[in-house]
Amino acid sequence: MSQSIDVAYVSELARIALTDDETKLFQGQLETIVDYVEKINGLDLDNIKPTMHGQVSTNFFRDDVVSPSLDREAVLDNAPARTDSEFKLPKIVEDA
Repeated sequence: MSQSIDVAYVSELARIALTDDETKLFQGQLETIVDYVEKINGLDLDNIKPTMHGQVSTNFFRDDVVSPSLDREAVLDNAPARTDSEFKLPKIVEDA
């Protein structure tokens, strides 16, 4: 491993209190991650096209087809409260 990250120093900068056991655990985990990144950096990727996903993805959406909807009055009849042609909901934002 060519780089070492001081977890105790980073946690101090981030103002995260870690126990000694957590610091040792995270230090080992972080070193493992850095090792993996170094392995990836060592690969010859010149002829590999960058992608967002590891697999080919296509649009799986269905066609947008107009179809009949529910009757407004039938839906509003099931509402616990309503005003004219709208659902009535409790206020969730306080005035400033």
